[in-house]
Amino acid sequence: MNNLFALTNTDALLVIDVQNDFCSGGALAVPTGEAVVPLINDLSGKFPHSLATQDWHPRSHQSFASQHPGKDPFTLTEMPYGPQVLWPEHCVQGTAGAAFHPDLKTDQFELVLRKGFRPEIDSYSAFFENDQRTSTGLSGYLRQRQIKRVFLCGLATDFCVYYSAMDARKEGFEVFVIEDACRAIDLEGSLGTALEDMRNSNVKLVTTDSF
Repeated sequence: MNNLFALTNTDALLVIDVQNDFCSGGALAVPTGEAVVPLINDLSGKFPHSLATQDWHPRSHQSFASQHPGKDPFTLTEMPYGPQVLWPEHCVQGTAGAAFHPDLKTDQFELVLRKGFRPEIDSYSAFFENDQRTSTGLSGYLRQRQIKRVFLCGLATDFCVYYSAMDARKEGFEVFVIEDACRAIDLEGSLGTALEDMRNSNVKLVTTDSF
């Protein structure tokens, strides 16, 4: 199923959080996360526009379990904006863990959007922080560039890719998730839930052999 998509100047590849801490040996490693790198390198050469996001947390970020005495990583806590998974410290600003995977070709990225830098609120989505009100500005950027279709890949399918895809739909873009160029955490069934939600929201699931 090659060349299913005739890519045009209104299409953008959005590469989500392909950072060392989300790859093998990282502080919040997604199983086989680094396997997406060669696929994404190939994809970014085919798209007229490629953009990337980068988790960029201060060390005091309130989504870190270390900021909540007595709380363990991967447990839930209540934040002013709702339930929040508490994570191990990861993607701390300026650290090696926050850097892109060394094999990821970054020279084709027209924009690198850093998110999660406000200490009091997490930001899974490339479009909105977790309060669903604070915009990252990405929607405006894409509209100014006349982008109509957004193709997502990266880490992790069931968190930052999922939330970005759902918000992109809400913002009126046609949205595709390139499944084999993503990897999931699958925390207590989160992958199945994310895939079902995306299908129900008209996010189209495709694979790299479509390009």
